[in-house]
Amino acid sequence: MLICILAFTAHGTEIINGKKVPDRLMLYVASVQNNKGQHMCGGFLISEDFVVTAAHCDKLVVLGTHNLEKVDDGTMRYNVTRCKHPDFNSVASGNDIMLLKLSKKVQLNNKVQPIQIPKGEMKVKDKAKCRVVGWGYTRAGGKVSNVLEMAEVTLTNRKECAYVSKSISAKCCITDKTYQALLSSQGDSGGPLVCGATAAGIVSFNRECDPNIPNVYTDVSKYVSWIKKIRTKLLID
Repeated sequence: MLICILAFTAHGTEIINGKKVPDRLMLYVASVQNNKGQHMCGGFLISEDFVVTAAHCDKLVVLGTHNLEKVDDGTMRYNVTRCKHPDFNSVASGNDIMLLKLSKKVQLNNKVQPIQIPKGEMKVKDKAKCRVVGWGYTRAGGKVSNVLEMAEVTLTNRKECAYVSKSISAKCCITDKTYQALLSSQGDSGGPLVCGATAAGIVSFNRECDPNIPNVYTDVSKYVSWIKKIRTKLLID
């Protein structure tokens, strides 16, 4: 199941320049990296053992910092066991979700804390305020930010993004069009869409940061049973 993000003019220059995440907030956000230690995707910690990200992302995890220029490899970087959703084929076809089992338990403290995920079907009201967070490009064609940034989005009805794909059953969001260049570009896939205190969605894909085309998020509530099943299996193994 997917959630679409539709561009809408709103907050102006405040979003263009980005909004830095305070060090004490959003301690669940993870950087999912390649073997060279390069940031590829976002992710989010849901327990001492597990991070959720998009199925098309990479295989190392960094936790405990909002600044990717300040990473202690010995305490912040984790190897993982990857488990993609079995029905994932491509980002456009859905099921873009992956569970990562960390090589060792995270020590929860004032720098690292998990976020809750839905316990079942999650029905978020239209016009509810949610947040998106990540280290992606600060503008189309620009550089990736090394500092964690966030933007606010507002939920709307699914008719607004029905044109994305007739085969997609989706919720929709309206957001500032500069947000799409700021927080939904390459580098932010896998990061969370946070509604209240819950990770409701996972950044899946967008269309070249085009502010006139919706971005697409995986609806976490549709995969709660799968997450529970895989967590149990991986802990036993």
